[in-house]
Amino acid sequence: MKQKIREVIVVEGRYDKNTLLQVVDATIVETGGFGVFNDKEKLAFLRRLAEKRGLILLTDSDGAGFVIRNYLKGALPKDRIKQAYIPDICGKERRKSKAGKEGLLGVEGMTAEVLLETLRHCGATFEGEEACVSAGITKADMMEKGLIGPNSEEKRQKLLQKLQLPSHMTANALLEAMNLLLTREEFDAL
Repeated sequence: MKQKIREVIVVEGRYDKNTLLQVVDATIVETGGFGVFNDKEKLAFLRRLAEKRGLILLTDSDGAGFVIRNYLKGALPKDRIKQAYIPDICGKERRKSKAGKEGLLGVEGMTAEVLLETLRHCGATFEGEEACVSAGITKADMMEKGLIGPNSEEKRQKLLQKLQLPSHMTANALLEAMNLLLTREEFDAL
């Protein structure tokens, strides 16, 4: 039986939506890829959904996915959005004849297990389960660990790889993810 999720999940396209519908019982809305940039009606619809139910942004981990994600982050109410990041996994989707430009699987290429874990890590509200609590990690904590500031890029990239997060993530996105993925003790042990 598929698990029910309260928030509306936003994905790039129909193949992402079809894959996700096989894994969870949720309302899933497609952006239509870059088409969302010029679709004022869809953006207004997403704003209403965000206010009423909350949104989970689940885009591919390639550059294009992050462009769409960042656009939506700026256009929608920040306090009503959860960020779900799929890991960087090399490969190509079965329906395609060759891999994408960056050689990474998109949402449609992820297994059910990876998608469920991704949704859990972002703090999705699964019916019948308790909500995730933030670890309380701050930018000051990241600075202390050398994850932000001068010469921090290499250390941040190693941590992204260790946590199986996309290499395109910004320091702010990493902070948000760490507060969902790690306990305070796990962060301190890094």
